[in-house]
Amino acid sequence: MKDDSLHVRHILDCIEKIETYARGGREVFFADSMVVDAVVRKLQTLAESATRVSPDIQSRFPEVEWRAIARFRNVLVHDYLGLDLVRVWNIVTVNLPVLKQQVEAIQASLSTDA
Repeated sequence: MKDDSLHVRHILDCIEKIETYARGGREVFFADSMVVDAVVRKLQTLAESATRVSPDIQSRFPEVEWRAIARFRNVLVHDYLGLDLVRVWNIVTVNLPVLKQQVEAIQASLSTDA
């Protein structure tokens, strides 16, 4: 349980940093390689933490796309030369807000379980 709390908090920290890095919007994201690098690195770290969440928590929260996150982590780590920045931007703007809500619910659940 303690490890799950740590990984869940880390996922939320990554999301918050990505939100900060991407707040300049689409134009800044595509124009600034440092922003792209920071976002991609935090997505990789987020995905790694998500893969470390216990199977118990993953099964209790099936609405989180755990497998898709793990697959995307593999793309980030192993297929970085073929990384589609449009896809990354869509993940940041469409998927991350949903994931943030889901992970906040997990965090709240873990707090009440303790």
